[in-house]
Amino acid sequence: MKRLGILTSGGDAPGMNAAIRAVVMAAHYYNLEAMGIRGGYHGLMEGSIQPLTLPEVEHIADKGGTILKTSRSKEFMEEKGRKQALDVLRSFDIDSLVVVGGEGSLKGAEKLHNMGIKVVGIPGTIDNDLAYTDYSIGFDTTLNTVLDCIGKIKDTDFSHDKTTIVEVMGRYCGDLALYSALAGGGEIISTPERKLDLGTICSRLQSRIDNGKHNNLVIITEKMYDLQELKHYIEEKLKISVRTTVLGFIQRGGSPSAFDRVLASKMGVAAIELLVGGHSGLAVGIKQNKMIHKELEKVNAEKAEKGNQYRLLDILLS
Repeated sequence: MKRLGILTSGGDAPGMNAAIRAVVMAAHYYNLEAMGIRGGYHGLMEGSIQPLTLPEVEHIADKGGTILKTSRSKEFMEEKGRKQALDVLRSFDIDSLVVVGGEGSLKGAEKLHNMGIKVVGIPGTIDNDLAYTDYSIGFDTTLNTVLDCIGKIKDTDFSHDKTTIVEVMGRYCGDLALYSALAGGGEIISTPERKLDLGTICSRLQSRIDNGKHNNLVIITEKMYDLQELKHYIEEKLKISVRTTVLGFIQRGGSPSAFDRVLASKMGVAAIELLVGGHSGLAVGIKQNKMIHKELEKVNAEKAEKGNQYRLLDILLS
């Protein structure tokens, strides 16, 4: 193995640049040439590849987004697209690949592994929806962004005795809502893992109002409710004014936290050392503060056990 490629795929996550930096520096340490693939799997199919040097990556760890750009490629999910990608990798003499991304990106990495390319994946997704690892790159930064926004919303809610519904990202994983609540961000939480019906949300709000708590924050994970329908339902049932806020893509950007930079650095080095050791078809992760790796074919099969977190939430919000 002399030349390896690295790409970032799917939604961008703070800390991806720190992972790129670590991969390039670790590759240099092991006398390997690192090639940057721009634009994710789509860029791979198009042959958008160029060398990555140490000076280019030396000062990128604190930058949000990804210098390699990213995309979501439907073409790559087809066999024809993957064969095109394989031909491009061979034409550039790249026999090893590091893929930084979420669930779909790691599935794509598995496909390339099955086609004979040595591949190691790094979990980079703000959703934290990969159960094999305790944390994915970007989650901690995004969580802190959510908490910052929620803190500002709570200030004005307190001033006006208002109730606000805040929708956070997460897709089908409620970790951003759950952890923000554990950190003191909200009073009523609804996630895909524990979805509250409209009646339950109203009854919990009414209970707080009856106890003299007129400024309340309801945190929900995206894609669970029609936000305006939920707002109007609460207003009609409780005869109160309700605000709604969708945090949206502000959650993705910004300089990565120290935790995400260190995590990305550890994962980048671990990925290179696995490839140097002759391994492939794996994804690196972290469990109980220790670096681990898991077969790509198994990373999406696991379901996270969050009973302890929700028990803690019940105690804190009781």
